[in-house]
Amino acid sequence: MFDILVAGEINPDLILTGDVKPEFGQVEKIAESAALTVGSSCSIFACGAARLGLKVAFAGVCGDDVFGRFMLDAMQDRGVDTSAVIVRPDRSTGISVILNLAADRAILTYPGLIPALRASDIPDTILRQARHLHVASYFLQTNLRPDLPALFRLARSYGLTTSLDTNYDPSGEWKGMDELLPLTDVFLPNRTEALGITHAGAAEDAARQLARSARMAVVKLGAQGALLCEGDSVIRSASIPVPVVDSVGAGDSFDAGFLLGFLNGWKPERALRIACVCGALSMRKAGGTEGQPTAEEALAYVPG
Repeated sequence: MFDILVAGEINPDLILTGDVKPEFGQVEKIAESAALTVGSSCSIFACGAARLGLKVAFAGVCGDDVFGRFMLDAMQDRGVDTSAVIVRPDRSTGISVILNLAADRAILTYPGLIPALRASDIPDTILRQARHLHVASYFLQTNLRPDLPALFRLARSYGLTTSLDTNYDPSGEWKGMDELLPLTDVFLPNRTEALGITHAGAAEDAARQLARSARMAVVKLGAQGALLCEGDSVIRSASIPVPVVDSVGAGDSFDAGFLLGFLNGWKPERALRIACVCGALSMRKAGGTEGQPTAEEALAYVPG
């Protein structure tokens, strides 16, 4: 029934845009704009994958509050099935406040229920109905993290493929994935994350090292595109130039594009290309989801 089941965190982003820096001492600064948008790596990914035409289900936990209802409505409006989401009336949905400076951003996050999801919360029936399992925000999903190797093994026993995007580790330790990576078909870190995990000096060296554990390592390089390592093979793809309005969620849109190609059996070169295109096009508008392309829009930049 579903191409992808996402097991993840649910929180909106409050994005403030402007050439300002916060200052203590009760100093008030004026932002140019503000927007409450779909946040969290997993939710942005789910919306991007659905936008590309994939059938997506989401398992997560949120509060019965303004932020939780906003997120569920937004995901449902974008075609994501949220029937496996648990709503907790006794707890609060998390939120990230982002000061966006186009090419860079500062983020303050209140975790709320972001760490709450456990593998036991994911219905076996919906796992069996999916082709692929995607997990992101590895270091923030602290309750799910110890269960992930068993969950990935179970998913594989049902015939699913798996993918992981760790996102940034706030502790800076980058630990805990030795058992999980061999169970991961597609590992999707960015350059900073790949170097942090491997302690390598260059992205390609990191990708080669990661691909000795995961089936393939796909490393996002921002404006420089991305590279993919599978076995001894290394493939690179360039990005495309776009007027950057907001880079929030670009990596998650990249992941959605790559998995579109992966699940459709495309050659790695083509999957990597559409991933770069999806990541770039998502930056055309404010927020992580408003600029996400359809498959038709993205394929206009991808050779047949």
